[in-house]
Amino acid sequence: MIDSVVLRIGVALGIGLLIGLERERRKNEGLTRLVAGLRTFAASSLAGAISFILGGAPLLAVVVGGVFVLSAVAYWRSTSEDVGLTTEVALVLTVLLGGLAMEQPTLAAGIAVTLAVLLAARTPLHNFVRSVLSEDEVRDGLIFASATLVVLPLLPNEAIGPYDVLNPRTIWTIVILVMLIGAVGHVSIRLLGPSAGLPVAGFASGFVSSIATIAAMGAQSRKAPELLGAATAGAVLSTVATIIQLTLLIGATSLPVLHAMLWPLLCAGVAAALYGAIFTIRAARQAKAAELKPGRAFSVPAALTLAVTIAAVMFVSAVLRDTFGDIGVVIGAAAAGLADTHSPAIAIAALAASGKMSAADTVIPILAAVSTNTVSKIIAAVASGGSQFAWRLIPGLVLVVAAAWAGVWLGHGLF
Repeated sequence: MIDSVVLRIGVALGIGLLIGLERERRKNEGLTRLVAGLRTFAASSLAGAISFILGGAPLLAVVVGGVFVLSAVAYWRSTSEDVGLTTEVALVLTVLLGGLAMEQPTLAAGIAVTLAVLLAARTPLHNFVRSVLSEDEVRDGLIFASATLVVLPLLPNEAIGPYDVLNPRTIWTIVILVMLIGAVGHVSIRLLGPSAGLPVAGFASGFVSSIATIAAMGAQSRKAPELLGAATAGAVLSTVATIIQLTLLIGATSLPVLHAMLWPLLCAGVAAALYGAIFTIRAARQAKAAELKPGRAFSVPAALTLAVTIAAVMFVSAVLRDTFGDIGVVIGAAAAGLADTHSPAIAIAALAASGKMSAADTVIPILAAVSTNTVSKIIAAVASGGSQFAWRLIPGLVLVVAAAWAGVWLGHGLF
């Protein structure tokens, strides 16, 4: 049996060789960039491991300090035009990883692989930040990070307010998910570019607002009649995005409710995807790519408005349920669905998560919200795109709602 210490020293050596291999290739890109390479990184990792064996954390700290000083001197004497500190910082981190390998070799190896991948991805990362990301997108990323890492941990994770239906952390988690999903849709447009056309734009924009997307597609079809088929495809595919988003948000709120809604959501999604695919194929044959403006990754005011709306719908639903029973919840969800599907659906799922109603009882209220929201979509289609656009879109919207209600029968046998 080989001593475990020897094995851990081997892990430390492997860490140094892995990181050093990537740095050696990078070093060879410039004749004057000779700060550290394969042997230096391997020796530094072994130095961290041996120092930890001989003197523990104090001696490891001394070695790290020595390597830091050497890296600073090498950086100061370097004549390279590349003034980055990546190699120097990686060298110090390699010493620390060598010491960590003596205590937690698996963790050290995982961090080393992550570091090596990060170092190797220098060029695509730089190109992405400098050439792909806009200033607004960087700002949106910082806002999302703050909402996730700063605000969320500070919120209480308990029911508060009248009827004990408001959980601040749950509500804010939903807001973060909506921001994330909106960002995913935004990135899809940015990556695929204008050549993807209106169908992809409609699908991506549907994660933000399907009603708004349908209105925009209708306006586009009225402005450019040759894009009628593509605009219709984008409008229908926005409904697919809405169903996907609804599935994710319900699942994040209550898994039992998601299980109860699985068949209705699946049937509705398949119907919308098939109907949208027909117009997408037609559009690909008839129309050229449309010019798209991706805009912001997500809307902060819209996300905050969603938080307030969810809280209000949850409170109103609890009041209606307390006053009128289950029929009150259905009425409240249907009324809220005229403006937005997600808010009432999340509110109903949150009531089930808090034990205020069963998962099976949430199906009818959520589908009532989906149905009334479809009415709003039809109105938006007629108002924005006229009869030509509306008559192409309305059958698809009606088919989606019918498929959702049929899913209730397939999955639960209620009718």
